[in-house]
Amino acid sequence: MTDPLRSGWRWLPLSVVLIVADQWTKGLIEARFALGESSSVWFWFDLTRLHNAGAAFSFLAGQDGWQIGFLSVLAVVVSVALVIWLRSLDARRDVVLCVALALVLAGAIGNVIDRIEHGYVVDFIHVHWQGAYFPAFNVADSAITVGAVLLLLDALRDWRASRGGA
Repeated sequence: MTDPLRSGWRWLPLSVVLIVADQWTKGLIEARFALGESSSVWFWFDLTRLHNAGAAFSFLAGQDGWQIGFLSVLAVVVSVALVIWLRSLDARRDVVLCVALALVLAGAIGNVIDRIEHGYVVDFIHVHWQGAYFPAFNVADSAITVGAVLLLLDALRDWRASRGGA
């Protein structure tokens, strides 16, 4: 696939919209909440401004700073690979895969912008249930998660099709 009008690049506007939404929501939280400040939205959902110098679930957050450059470079490399992969896909035939890659791309770029600008990622969506708290996340993290689920579903569909299943 070489025609950019038919390639997966047609899904890049989805990435752009999500990157803008991610940065806008993080900006709102930074403008209205002090670090650690929280506001209950529903009984299971709070807005809490937190800073994460690590990766998902604060993995590597306790390190002395090397992880910020490492995670930023990794995100840029993955983003370039995703753009190249999208270019090779047919936007109509590979819809689920294109959407999945566009979501992961948006999340990777959204979080790398934070790492480069602040040295940490701004997290603020804080879900909890009966005293159990899920790690805080943001729009970029949500895009990555939904994209990863779609990647798995697409791979499962391809696997089933290769085995003669529906």
